[in-house]
Amino acid sequence: MNFEGLDPGLAEYAPAMHSALDPVLDAHLNPSLLQNVELDPEGVALEALPVQESVHIMEGVYSELHSVVAEVGVPVSVSHFDLHEEMLWVGSHGGHATSFFGPALERYSSFQVNGSDDIRQIQSLENGILFLTKNNLKYMARGGLIIFDYLLDESEDMHSLLLTDSSTLLVGGLQNHILEIDLNTVQETQKYTVETPGVTIMRQTNRFFFCGHTSGKVSLRDLRAFKVEHEFDAFSGSLSDFDVHGNLLAACGFSSRLTGLACDRFLKVYDLRMMRAITPLQVHVDPAFLRFIPTYTSRLAIISQSGQCQFCEPTGLANPADIFHVNPVGPLLMTFDVSASKQALAFGDSEGCVHLWTDSPEPSFNPYSRETEFALPCLVDSLPPLDWSQDLLPLSLIPVPLTTDTLLSDWPAANSAPAPRRAPPVDAEILRTMKKVGFIGYAPNPRTRLRNQIPYRLKESDSEFDSFSQVTESPIGREEEPHLHMVSKKYRKVTIKYSKLGLEDFDFKHYNKTLFAGLEPHIPNAYCNCMIQVLYFLEPVRCLIQNHLCQKEFCLACELGFLFHMLDLSRGDPCQGSNFLRAFRTIPEASALGLILADSDEASGKGNLARLIQRWNRFILTQLHQDMQELEVPQAYRGAGGSSFCSSGDSVIGQLFSCEMENCSLCRCGSETVRASSTLLFTLSYPEDKTGKNCDFAQVLKRSICLEQNTQAWCDNCEKYQPTIQTRNIRHLPDILVINCEVNSLKEADFWRMQAEVAFKMAIKKHGGEISKNKEFALADWKELGSPEGMLMCSSIEELKNVWLPFSIRMKMTKNKGLDVCNWTDGDEIQWGPARAEEEHGVFVYDLMATVVHILDSRTGGSLVAHIKVGETYHQRKEGVTHQQWYLFNDFLIEPIDKHEAVQFDMNWKVPAILYYVKRNLNSKYNLNIKNPIEASVLLAEASLARKQRKTHTTFIPLMLNEMPQVGDLVGLDAEFVTLNEEEAELRSDGTKSTIKPSQMSVARITCVRGQGPNEGIPFIDDYISTQEQVVDYLTQYSGIKPGDLDAKISSKHLTTLKSTYLKLRFLIDIGVKFVGHGLQKDFRVINLMVPKDQVLDTVYLFHMPRKRMISLRFLAWYFLDLKIQGETHDSIEDARTALQLYRKYLELSKNGTEPESFHKVLKGLYEKGRKMDWKVPEPEGQTSPKNAAVFSSVLGL
Repeated sequence: MNFEGLDPGLAEYAPAMHSALDPVLDAHLNPSLLQNVELDPEGVALEALPVQESVHIMEGVYSELHSVVAEVGVPVSVSHFDLHEEMLWVGSHGGHATSFFGPALERYSSFQVNGSDDIRQIQSLENGILFLTKNNLKYMARGGLIIFDYLLDESEDMHSLLLTDSSTLLVGGLQNHILEIDLNTVQETQKYTVETPGVTIMRQTNRFFFCGHTSGKVSLRDLRAFKVEHEFDAFSGSLSDFDVHGNLLAACGFSSRLTGLACDRFLKVYDLRMMRAITPLQVHVDPAFLRFIPTYTSRLAIISQSGQCQFCEPTGLANPADIFHVNPVGPLLMTFDVSASKQALAFGDSEGCVHLWTDSPEPSFNPYSRETEFALPCLVDSLPPLDWSQDLLPLSLIPVPLTTDTLLSDWPAANSAPAPRRAPPVDAEILRTMKKVGFIGYAPNPRTRLRNQIPYRLKESDSEFDSFSQVTESPIGREEEPHLHMVSKKYRKVTIKYSKLGLEDFDFKHYNKTLFAGLEPHIPNAYCNCMIQVLYFLEPVRCLIQNHLCQKEFCLACELGFLFHMLDLSRGDPCQGSNFLRAFRTIPEASALGLILADSDEASGKGNLARLIQRWNRFILTQLHQDMQELEVPQAYRGAGGSSFCSSGDSVIGQLFSCEMENCSLCRCGSETVRASSTLLFTLSYPEDKTGKNCDFAQVLKRSICLEQNTQAWCDNCEKYQPTIQTRNIRHLPDILVINCEVNSLKEADFWRMQAEVAFKMAIKKHGGEISKNKEFALADWKELGSPEGMLMCSSIEELKNVWLPFSIRMKMTKNKGLDVCNWTDGDEIQWGPARAEEEHGVFVYDLMATVVHILDSRTGGSLVAHIKVGETYHQRKEGVTHQQWYLFNDFLIEPIDKHEAVQFDMNWKVPAILYYVKRNLNSKYNLNIKNPIEASVLLAEASLARKQRKTHTTFIPLMLNEMPQVGDLVGLDAEFVTLNEEEAELRSDGTKSTIKPSQMSVARITCVRGQGPNEGIPFIDDYISTQEQVVDYLTQYSGIKPGDLDAKISSKHLTTLKSTYLKLRFLIDIGVKFVGHGLQKDFRVINLMVPKDQVLDTVYLFHMPRKRMISLRFLAWYFLDLKIQGETHDSIEDARTALQLYRKYLELSKNGTEPESFHKVLKGLYEKGRKMDWKVPEPEGQTSPKNAAVFSSVLGL
């Protein structure tokens, strides 16, 4: 309600009066209301009091039934009848909410909603109540518990809300916009601009949204687009209230007079069929509120602030005999509401009293109300006697007293240990003879075991490393178990829950609230996702890889560059490295090193992931170095002085990671052999002694780099193998120091654990704390450490636990080819000077950039996660801010973490695997510009891989130079796929199917069709994609691909590599064309492309209504274009052309998107026809297309 122009007496109810209420009885307050009531010392009574014993109610005539006090002296700001239960809700100017149960108005609940602002509107939902204040929307349970608290902008001044459906809410106020809020996600989904600001009242019918403005206008808006359809200029001053029923709209308000605003005694009534005003209705009271009460007729209830109420027909004459009086305790009525059953009226006055008027002695607020939940009464004194002679008497009837002692059933953890019984592997004979039908296997019983008897092994032999101190833990989404508290939830292995819609309804935003992109884990060999993220966030590596492009079909550097480009484009949506991992699987070296995991090994976790990722780390650096070694160094990677960073035989990867060394071999005969070599990474070598002395990480690192060992080697002087001393000296340090930790057994894990404990004790002593001799700290020691004298707070104590790794190390090359390594802290920079100045003297400071850790899990075989310090340039591109922050990358889960978490390793479940240290100020040495290496020549004609293809079989005409696409050009696209791996699913106990792993698809054919020009509709790309992987199902019925089409030896199609076609699509995306197709989201996902949303025109969404089914291309073509497509098989050229024609039809029907209402009617006709036809296209001899039918012409005529 708009309070402008109301009775001047409202001025005395300023907000300041509600902070401290005077406990003295107000002169306007009826003393009978306060019988047997003691005023609270603060001035607010907390009990609701009935006014009188009983009132005689005449049937059909409204009379006062009850009056209660909500809050003494605090004006009622809003009242609302609950739509689900028999309750009345009241909100006050002091921000307090009170509910009353039933017509007797018994107090049900009372709680504070806002500490300072008044409650402006209340809306009841099934599970709670919505309260709207000035700039806050709060959803609370009926008992007072907060479900959510949504804070709006401080500049907002909200007055009204409207529930459009069960999960969508509109909120309006004095500003020039209306917010749409999704109640499921509690997020703002839309912001609609209103031409006339000040929306204080909102109503809804099945035709329009109605918005009442402070200027006196009422606007009618479209239900879908929220655009203004009509507008009524009701009053010249301001609008007080309005209501809508059937085809009538009635409004009351204020008119401008010479002395200001005056209450207008003429109600404005409008006919919504003809959209015009009818005869105004003159009433005999000053209308402030009005509501339709359609019981027998369309009656209007008109209420004045002084308490006068009049009933009249909106199209008749007001009779003074129909006026009755509400006796408010205060001088003014502040609020009015009507129950859903129309049997009860509620009035709230300025003294905090609520008056209930009904038309029957026992009214109900709703036609069908559910039962209200009440607090259970105390049953201790009313327990029935127990008959011990009954054998079936439940012992649960005996009340158990509350005790703080330990129960007998509470077993100590030392006496109980979880011992899950794992199912034994399936008999090999069963697997050999099994036949699959769908996803169910059938095999004869080999009868090697007794029926219904399966032996279980409680302990299974694990590998050496997996046997020490492993902690079982559950993936995210399962219930917490008491023994899993050690592993933090964010570190557990994440899995994708598949539904009937695949991934469309999976909420990735729940796991990643940043704008960085995660990687999906369901692809084979996706264990390397964390290392891909590490390489991506190395700025020089990212720029180098994205500038690389070669002609090699399976080049890891090229595929990694394509994946990095997708990570750049993504705004928080996960990507998948399917093409990169496909190329990875084709490299013989990867298979020889054991880096290719079988599906069964990956699912069961048989592979040792720590060793695996360290081998993968060495392999990828070597492979990238080889892929780029033969190419000329790009101009973007030349130093500031213009000289190249690497020699002619080297690569930039070598410049970044390679460390030049001298390997000296000294025989016992005195002969010394010196050999130069280089390495891309180092492996930590741990001391042999097991004493608990302190050993800095820098000392272990120096020992590992300058390795000295005794081994047998060939001596040219002795001419035989002799025991020699092998030593290693460093010539040149790398820019990026990569370290494999090699914590592969209990011995190395104990070393890390012991050094972390020693470092923790030294750090405590350094800060002035005293350590107890026992292994655990005494309570007094902890208190002392937490005191100001101890100079160390408990939070910092937690940060020092399990830490041995330094954030920075300092390395210096000595004159005698030696190497000095020491830990480096921020305080050391003050003592030694800036790192940049030290570099001139061969001193370098390396900062920790990433750690890759192995999370132990005996159920799944563990998982790999990465802690990465994301630099300023990445934050600048994604979020527009310049700062550095550590993040946890766990596949598609990304979460910011404290920097100490990156170096804390609890060896019971979190084991370090790989460390990346980067030279300080590394990025300043490189020109980090990226030049897109893909040129327009990729679209020109190319030779086919197929040996038997002839020109007569060509199905497309390549683009000429004068046809090169421009920004905004249309391109029709369609793709066909084959299946490489079948879907893995299981049947639940209720008979439903649960997808464990989706089928793995591979693109087999890609077609692009010209979207404009004289050759519109003619394809310029029609590539069949050659594959070296085994195809399980060609899906010929849906793809049109037949066995042999993808084989270069026998195929007659235009056969190309996936990389060649991928480059064509990447060029089209980069140039800015718009793709038109049907179901393009899945196509781009399988092709592994990230396309901006504004470059995709998907007909599956253009011809779709919200919360309705998706419509097939075949049915759309028949309905709109009178085309019969996809008869026996699918053809991608036909599908791409049809999608283009459908888009042209969409523009025609919607007038280029300017008439959504008329197009909405077309869609309604489409869905009605589809339901009648069961979404099946009739056979040629059956019904013709509705394009020529009367029903279609009538729809277009709308």
